[in-house]
Amino acid sequence: MPTNCAEQAQIDASGEVDDAFPDTLKEPILRWVQFSTIPRLDYLVDRVFEEFKHDFYPGENIIVIDNNGGRTPAVIREKIKFAARLRPDNSVESPAYARYYVCSINRPDEATLVDTAQLARERKTFTKQRLRSFLKKTIDHEAWNGAPWCVKPKVAEEYRINGEIPSHLTYESQMLQRKVNLAMKKQNDFEGQLLNFHPGLPLLKPKGQKNKQWSQDLARLTDEYQRALAANPELSKVPQEQFIKGPNGFVQVNGFHPLAAKGHPKPPPPPPPPKYPIEDLELTPIRDKPPRPALKFLSDDIPTPGTVSHALDSGLLMRSVGPLLETWDTLNVYCEVYQLDSFTFDDYVEALQLTSDTYHCQLLVEIHCAVLKKLVNDVNDKNGQVQISLPESCFPESGDSSLAGDSALPSPTPEPEIKPNGRTTRSSLAKSEAAELRKAGHSPAIENRVHCAREMEQSTRSYDWKARLRKRDFKDGTWVFIIVGLLYQLSNDSRRRKSCDEILIKLAPPDQEATVQTAISQYPLTDINIRVKILEILCMLSLETKAIRNYMEDCTNNMTDYRKERIDMQRKRKAAMEDLRLLHEERKALQPESRTASPIPELEELNDSKMAVDTEEEVDAEDDGDAAIDTEDEEPHRGRSLRRANDRAAQRKQRMEEERFRKERVQAEKAKKPSKQEKQYEKILKKIEEAKEQIREYEEEVLVIENDLREADCPRTRVLGKDRFWNRYYWFERNAMPYAGLPDSSTAFAGYANGCLWVQGPDDIERQGFIDLCKAENDQYYNAFRMTVPERKLLEEGDAHVFNAREWGYYDEPDQLDKLIGWLDTHGVREVKLRKELQAQRDKISTYMVKRKEYLESNGDKKSENEERAPRVSTRTKTYLDPAAARRCFAWKNLMAEYENGHIHSEPKPQATTRKQAKAAKKVVEEEARQTRATNRQGKPLTRQGIRYNF
Repeated sequence: MPTNCAEQAQIDASGEVDDAFPDTLKEPILRWVQFSTIPRLDYLVDRVFEEFKHDFYPGENIIVIDNNGGRTPAVIREKIKFAARLRPDNSVESPAYARYYVCSINRPDEATLVDTAQLARERKTFTKQRLRSFLKKTIDHEAWNGAPWCVKPKVAEEYRINGEIPSHLTYESQMLQRKVNLAMKKQNDFEGQLLNFHPGLPLLKPKGQKNKQWSQDLARLTDEYQRALAANPELSKVPQEQFIKGPNGFVQVNGFHPLAAKGHPKPPPPPPPPKYPIEDLELTPIRDKPPRPALKFLSDDIPTPGTVSHALDSGLLMRSVGPLLETWDTLNVYCEVYQLDSFTFDDYVEALQLTSDTYHCQLLVEIHCAVLKKLVNDVNDKNGQVQISLPESCFPESGDSSLAGDSALPSPTPEPEIKPNGRTTRSSLAKSEAAELRKAGHSPAIENRVHCAREMEQSTRSYDWKARLRKRDFKDGTWVFIIVGLLYQLSNDSRRRKSCDEILIKLAPPDQEATVQTAISQYPLTDINIRVKILEILCMLSLETKAIRNYMEDCTNNMTDYRKERIDMQRKRKAAMEDLRLLHEERKALQPESRTASPIPELEELNDSKMAVDTEEEVDAEDDGDAAIDTEDEEPHRGRSLRRANDRAAQRKQRMEEERFRKERVQAEKAKKPSKQEKQYEKILKKIEEAKEQIREYEEEVLVIENDLREADCPRTRVLGKDRFWNRYYWFERNAMPYAGLPDSSTAFAGYANGCLWVQGPDDIERQGFIDLCKAENDQYYNAFRMTVPERKLLEEGDAHVFNAREWGYYDEPDQLDKLIGWLDTHGVREVKLRKELQAQRDKISTYMVKRKEYLESNGDKKSENEERAPRVSTRTKTYLDPAAARRCFAWKNLMAEYENGHIHSEPKPQATTRKQAKAAKKVVEEEARQTRATNRQGKPLTRQGIRYNF
């Protein structure tokens, strides 16, 4: 934002603060805070708020609360203060208070006497936030400890507040007072002094307050020491070994430690541990930590020597990688405006690298034609209105005058051609032509040495680039000539002249004939860098058009609606969660004793198997009993025999069988006829399952809305984050486009859009402030970490680096992404955010990296269903291309333009002979497009929202 705009915004904000704060409180608050020595503004705000919270002033709008709780707006007319009453011992008998005469707004003539407890201010009239803003705007203090708060001179003059600082609050007085206090503290804290009168024990000052006795003893001992020293000078020589430096800097004499004085300063405490996260470059470097995974580069010129490029001699320069990514992102984000099918980044690069069959690549041709159509309307649409701002042209516009007069921006009126008086000679024509060139701001000698675009434009003055563009004359590569005419007119702008001339040198070389065929034949000879620069200029111009701006506004409105829907769904989910909680409580109350709180299938299977085992054991026991009985029958008992023993055993067996059948029948009846409580319990369980299903539907709908929000966020490309060296990380599929492109595009079978994580180097401003430090800061950093910031960058980033914002690298493998996440330090303020974003997007990024690798390894062998169903195109006037020899980019078809327009952009609109034939042709096109494009329930084609349920 410009400086004047920022100042104006600040002035407007200050005016809003002044208007919001009550005028009646300004002067008393400013007088109260004048020369206040409260150190911090927050403490000052708290004190002022508590002081004036229940204090009101005449003229202030307040609310009167009656005994019944009614609230009546009123205005304070008069305030009466009553001082506090004191007892003889100065204790407070009754505190000070005030009473007010107030007038109701509806009845201003009647005054009522009320107490402070009956008054209140309107809500948000007097708050700490507004008070802080008011004080921050009106008061200030100097930058030294203990400085008083002072009202700003302009404000003090307005409210007639004395601004002269008292003498005892000035800086000199405060410093003098501190020195006096420090000297008194040292004098009071001093307790002893060490004097070594004899090589033996040290002499210490005794504890207590007998200072006078201590002074007398000290004087007497000093006299004795001086007399002894005069009699024996050897006493002054102390052996060297008697002075030993002890711990904490104390002197040790003959093995004795003198006691430290009470006032001796203690060693400072260790600094508190830092509160993470902190500045990334202030973290201590870990030298044995693995470096960042190596970057890959798409260009041939690599910023790091010794690093291998993955471009395979594509001719792409590093300065073109950024515009290449920008143009691809713009064309895919606004593909619905351009009427283009989405395409992968690799197909886009491959199409721009074509040197043969250039005009047979539909992807390359359709991109240029689609963008050009947005710059100038069709001849039948508002008379071919120009949608962009263009500099003044050297030649008058061709065609009908109505076309020129209805342009978007008023073009200058062409001056009449200068006709020489008398006979027309070669010299007079040369002079008139030179005069026209001088008016246009071009020098013929210089321009002829650069390119021949002017001669091309002059040779087709009757049918210039605007007329061709209005009539959509793109056939046989004529769109290249339209680009030449557009760039030549843009070169009249000094800001764009250099870049336009660089392109025109290739498309309109000065040594070639200035014809349309020259421009068409020169385009296949250009390299990828020139083509990227052409698309960059065209995309930047298209962003000025109304179509793009209207699309942005629609996306913004849609985002607002999506946010409202998300809030509504979240509210419904919260209500459903509360209903589910109540159902669980009801379930616990109705739960039968025989049933567990939450039946687990594994436990039920375990119980079933246990019951089966018990049954088998009973059957085995019965079989054993039968076998024993049979044995008894076979082998007679040697002792006393019992009559009817076999009958009793049979009866016992029969009773056991009957009892078992009875229990089984009872259990079956219970299962068939559940109790009323069990019925209610089953109903509650069904309601719980329904509530869970409803909550899952709400959650899925929230995910759908969030995905719609992501795809509608098209105004800017959002960065994932920055690392410690201010490198930016981009995943272009993150916003404004589907993750895998449009689901009904001709190359949707690829399954990805970009499939790479891109890394951009730091900006120049960031380098100057954080990497390329001044000498003093660089020395300070070296003393702290034994290395400079550039040395740390080379050490921790490994073998591949990007040094500025014009250099790009990328990652295209999931294991590199995992290593990058592990390399980031969560203690840094930037890398903790970047790590969080990468972890949140890790699964999606890895998925599309794998799909990109599969697509590139397949070498375009897969064919999409859309391509198989695509309508046949006549090759009577075109060169036949062998599908086996075609590259991946040739598989792309612009199905969106065929469906919406009935033809692609580069082909003219088909002319139907009769109305019946036109209707039949339209029906055939719609039927073929309906087979290739997905539709919704109403039969309408899906846009990018068609993938809203594919997560």
